[in-house]
Amino acid sequence: MTNAIIQSAAISKQFGSVPILNKLDWQVMPGQVIGLLGRNGAGKSTLLECLLGLREADAGTVHVYGEDVAHLSDATRARIGYVPQKSDLFEWMTPRQMLDYFRALYPRWNGAKVDGLLARWGFDQLMQNKPISKLSGGEQQRLSIIRALAHDPELLVLDEPVSALDPVGRREFLRELIDGVIERGTTVVFSTHILSDLERVALDLAFLKDGKIALQGRLDELLEGARRVVGPASLLDGRQLAGELRRQRTPDGSVSVITHGGAGLAQLGKESGVRVEALSLEDLFIEVTQ
Repeated sequence: MTNAIIQSAAISKQFGSVPILNKLDWQVMPGQVIGLLGRNGAGKSTLLECLLGLREADAGTVHVYGEDVAHLSDATRARIGYVPQKSDLFEWMTPRQMLDYFRALYPRWNGAKVDGLLARWGFDQLMQNKPISKLSGGEQQRLSIIRALAHDPELLVLDEPVSALDPVGRREFLRELIDGVIERGTTVVFSTHILSDLERVALDLAFLKDGKIALQGRLDELLEGARRVVGPASLLDGRQLAGELRRQRTPDGSVSVITHGGAGLAQLGKESGVRVEALSLEDLFIEVTQ
């Protein structure tokens, strides 16, 4: 029996005739901090919504803390924090009214943390009593983050949580995420297109492509082992490299092969016309997801 916090098996989802998730299997273990990467339209938001029971999958099963995600108990829901890509705040309320409303729903509501975040993130008394609809996009996103962190969740799911924040706001959020959340052993799934943020926060990466997790591993190990091997077709055609992810023919007729954790590349790199290059996270993202 697995002790995974999130366990999904063969989940599929399509919109009309367009497949988004394709018999996807995935699990998230306690204490993992996973950066979820994928191209725009790859289905990251759909996957996170299906994992939390916010969107029904067409097929497959998802369990969170051992419960079917379609029938989560109130106790399990209280263990989860979620920041959606698009704000779902009660815009007719003020920030203080909304936070008071949610405080009544969560037995572990951390009022001191809420007050501290409001103060550090610029929510003075005037702003706290201003209709949420009158707040800027960045202010609404900060408020959504505060709401998600307020009950000290054991599982925190973040879908592009800093897309509306300026660089200072992003830095403050990442500092809070590291010091106030990750250091407590919280399990975090973090979707973002800002790769530099992931490099500061995530310990593991998962790449979503063609409706499945195409590659997952520890960030440092992926970057340490990721290589581009370029060489003559006469040498590389028909030769499968260990850890091979993708290969293509280059405009000059050479073959380019992307590998991760492959053995024997040092020897191969000594062959005439062959070069072996390390990859940055941006390089790896492009190569895995295109």
